[in-house]
Amino acid sequence: MPNISTPRLQYSSTAVRPRWDDLPQGIHRLISLRVGGVVDAGPSAGSGFTSGFAAVLRGAGGPEFVKAVNANENAVIADCYQREALINQALPIEVPAPRLRWTEETEDGWIVLSFDAVEGGRMPAAPWKPDELASTLDACTVKAEALSTPSAALQKVGLKPIGDGSDFADWRDLTGGATSPSILPEWVPTDRLGALAELESHWRQAVAGDAVLHHDLRQDNVLIDTGGAAWICDWSWPCLAASWFDLVLLLATAHADGHDATTLFEDHPTGREVDGEQLDAALAALAGFFLVSGAQPPADWSPYIRQHQTWCGEVTLRWLADRRGWTR
Repeated sequence: MPNISTPRLQYSSTAVRPRWDDLPQGIHRLISLRVGGVVDAGPSAGSGFTSGFAAVLRGAGGPEFVKAVNANENAVIADCYQREALINQALPIEVPAPRLRWTEETEDGWIVLSFDAVEGGRMPAAPWKPDELASTLDACTVKAEALSTPSAALQKVGLKPIGDGSDFADWRDLTGGATSPSILPEWVPTDRLGALAELESHWRQAVAGDAVLHHDLRQDNVLIDTGGAAWICDWSWPCLAASWFDLVLLLATAHADGHDATTLFEDHPTGREVDGEQLDAALAALAGFFLVSGAQPPADWSPYIRQHQTWCGEVTLRWLADRRGWTR
C-alpha cells in the first residue's frame, strides 16, 4: 500500500449545507405539496463540496432525495442543479443513476429538484471494500455500455469534448516557468517534472472518444443500496471522451487503499484495449491538475476542496509512479 502523505477527508462530512428548518416557509410549502403532505426531513447530506440544501425527505409517496438552492445567492450551484436536471432526464434508462422525479423554479429564484432515493443508500466505505469496489466497477460497465455513444436526447443537451476550451497543461506550465514548482508539496519528485510534462502532453490524444462520461466519478458520488448494487449520482459535468477515463481517478483511490488498480483497470471492459501509455498520460494530466488546484488559496465556497484536490493529486501521482517504477 502506498504511503499517502495528504490526510484523507471524511467524505461524509465535507459539505456545509442548510438544514430543512433553515429553508424558507414558502419552500417548505412547495415541497410539501409535491411530496404529498407533511415532510419528515432527514439530516442534510454531509458529502459534496457545495452549499446547496440536499437531504432525503419523506412524504406520503415515500422517500425522495431533494436538492434546493437560491439562484440569487448562489448562481453557480443553481446552474449546476438546472444542468443536472436536464442531463438526468436525458440519460438512457439502463444507466444506474437515481432518476429525477420533479423540478420547481420559483419567482424569487429558488431551484428545487427531487430524485428517487436509493434504498438504504450509503457511500462506499473508505478504505474501499472489495465487494463495494466490484459493484461500482460493474455499474461503470453498465454505464459505459449505455453511453458508448450519446443518445439524441443527450446530444440535444449539448455535451462537449473533454477539455473543450481548456487544457491539462499544469506539468508543462511548471517546467516552462508559468507556474513555480515551489507551490507543490515537498514530496512531489521535482526531478520527474520533465517526464510528467511529456506524458501530460499526450493526454488529449490518449483519452479522445465519443462516449459520454460522468466526468466526476468520485467515491462520494456513488451510493450502495441495500442489495449491494452501486448507483452513480450527481450528473452535472458529463462530456465526451473515451469511456475508460471515468475509471482513472476512481481506481487511483483504490490503489491508495492497497488494491491492484492496474489489474482492475486492465480487466475492466472499458480498459482492456487501452495502451499503458494512454493510461499514464491520463494519470499525469489528472495529477498535475489536482496538485496545482490544491495549491491555490482557500476557497470561500468550500473549506475542504483544496485538501480534496491535493489528496486526489497525490493518489493519481502515486499510482503513476508505481506503474513507471519511479522510486521517488
